[in-house]
Amino acid sequence: MTSERFLAGLTGHDNDLQLVAQALKAAAVPFCLIGGLAMNHYVEPVVTLDADFAVAGHSRVAQALRDCGFEVEEHPYSLNAQLPGSRLRVQITLDERYQAFPARAVMAEIFGVRLPVAALQDLVQGKLWALADPRRRASKKAKDKADLIRVCESHARIIPLIPPGLLPEVDALR
Repeated sequence: MTSERFLAGLTGHDNDLQLVAQALKAAAVPFCLIGGLAMNHYVEPVVTLDADFAVAGHSRVAQALRDCGFEVEEHPYSLNAQLPGSRLRVQITLDERYQAFPARAVMAEIFGVRLPVAALQDLVQGKLWALADPRRRASKKAKDKADLIRVCESHARIIPLIPPGLLPEVDALR
């Protein structure tokens, strides 16, 4: 089974990740994949139905997504999009802290889709910001912690980026 077919089996749609990448390219703003799917580029993949993106400017993004068939909800800090019939949840962060990420992104293939993926250090920074967010659900924070542990196990150069005492599992790797 190809990675494209695997993703299609999970989401229930043949090319939703490709369509969101196409929409972001059409919006003509720098963008990159962040979050769990992006982390899969650097460490052993885990399954997620969330596709998170950072953009440098977003004025045309919502319309570009709609033009590709996505239903879009606009919130103060994000655009959330989903294709009808798909389980893939797309979130475009509007948090200004992420706007520099696309400039440092690397091109990668994720589930058969070639798109910019945030640099590893930026992904780690995003996970640290997520952990510090008091509004973030406990289950999401647990996933963020697991992602940080996984990346530190595979990329020792990242360990100094994790504040001592934050994750005992990372402290054990120091």
